[in-house]
Amino acid sequence: MKTPYFTIKDIMQITGVTKRALHYYDKTDLLKPSKIESNGYRLYDQEALGNLQTILLFKEMNFSLKEIATMMKLSKDEQKEILKEHRGTLVQRKQKLETIIDQLDEYVNGTDISQLQLFDDSPIMTIQEQYESEAKFVYGDTSKYQEFETNMNRLSAQDLQKAYQQFSVNMETVFYELAKQQDRSPASTEVQQLIDQWKKQLESFMVCDPEILVCIAETYTTDRRYALYFEQFGDAYFLRFLYQAILVYVQGEGDESSLV
Repeated sequence: MKTPYFTIKDIMQITGVTKRALHYYDKTDLLKPSKIESNGYRLYDQEALGNLQTILLFKEMNFSLKEIATMMKLSKDEQKEILKEHRGTLVQRKQKLETIIDQLDEYVNGTDISQLQLFDDSPIMTIQEQYESEAKFVYGDTSKYQEFETNMNRLSAQDLQKAYQQFSVNMETVFYELAKQQDRSPASTEVQQLIDQWKKQLESFMVCDPEILVCIAETYTTDRRYALYFEQFGDAYFLRFLYQAILVYVQGEGDESSLV
């Protein structure tokens, strides 16, 4: 029986690979044509087609073309050993992707970015660690930050994590209550009492003077990282309402007698 040859068009119809890819594989010696006609047409025999299918299989398994080129020179048994090792890598990636999907869902559903575990087991610092580094960079030379750092250093890692989690829950409670008062004036007694609770939560970690409180309020409204977080509490005007309420509190325009 005469050995059949396939043209590039045939190969494209059989495998779905593009003409450009076949030319690139030829140029890089990954897959050479079995035969080139006098008119320049590239032809591939059944062995070449099988090699192409193996190349496409490895490519789908997330090997680079450089890695595939090396593997194509190995025996089937040697390839299988590499594939067994590669499987472990794919399982780790699968677990990472599952974590990313879970964290994405939590973030979309309103979980604060500081509570996400996305950078665990990563050389990238966690969001909480990034926040701490950012705060130290900006406020590290202030007495207030040094006081905060001293307080944090007294806690174990486990206690610190619990403290952050409880802080997050307490803050969310305050923000939900504030959202219920959004139809009131930011200077109303009810709103200012809640702002006082907000400040007390902050002071579980550090003493907050007026300057720090204003800085936090401005960060809420200007830092895009907070935008999605605050969407869970109120409408599009909630952040502005919160900002105004904090300024009233700082300026002492609320009913201070009710806060004692």
